[in-house]
Amino acid sequence: MAILSIPEKNIQLTNPLEIKKFMNERGIFFDQWKCEVKFDDSASQDKILKAYSADLDPFMKNGGYLTADVISINNLTENYEAIRNKFLAEHTHSEDEIRFFVDGQGFFWFNLENGESIFNLLCEKGDLISVPAGTKHWFDAGETNPFVKAIRIFIDTTGWIPEYTNSQVEQKYLNFKI
Repeated sequence: MAILSIPEKNIQLTNPLEIKKFMNERGIFFDQWKCEVKFDDSASQDKILKAYSADLDPFMKNGGYLTADVISINNLTENYEAIRNKFLAEHTHSEDEIRFFVDGQGFFWFNLENGESIFNLLCEKGDLISVPAGTKHWFDAGETNPFVKAIRIFIDTTGWIPEYTNSQVEQKYLNFKI
C-alpha cells in the first residue's frame, strides 16, 4: 500500500484513489497492479518479466517502451551504500523513469518546480510509477535493510542515466520516517 507524505505540511495520504489523483494532477503517473506472484532471491529476470507479461506487454506497447529489466536490491547487495548514494542525490532523466514494484519498497521524493512543498511516495508491492522526463526527484531504498524488487521500463536505457542537480536538497530529508 502506497503512502504519500508532505513532511513540511505534516500530511499523509493512504487512500490509493487520493494518491493517484494527487500524483496525476502533478503529471506523475501512478497506478496499482495486481501483484500476486512471489519470487525468491534466485528468481531470474526472465521469470519475473514473464510473470507480469499480461500487464507489462500492453503497457509497454501503448507507451512505445522497448525494453524492461529487473532491479533487485537487498541487504546482501554489494556496494549498497554507493548504490544508495547514486539514487539518493536529486536528479532528472531524459526519459520517463518507470518502475513496477513486484516486492519490497522504496521512497520516491519529488521537488517540483512549481513552488510546492517537497513530497514523497512510498512505493510498495503492486505500485506502478512513471516519473516524467526532466522531473527533479530522488529515490531511497533505506539506510538499513533495503529491499526492492522492481521492473524497470525504458524506451532507451541511456535515458535512465541520471543528470544530477547538485542542489543537495535531499540532505534535508535523510532522517525522514513515516
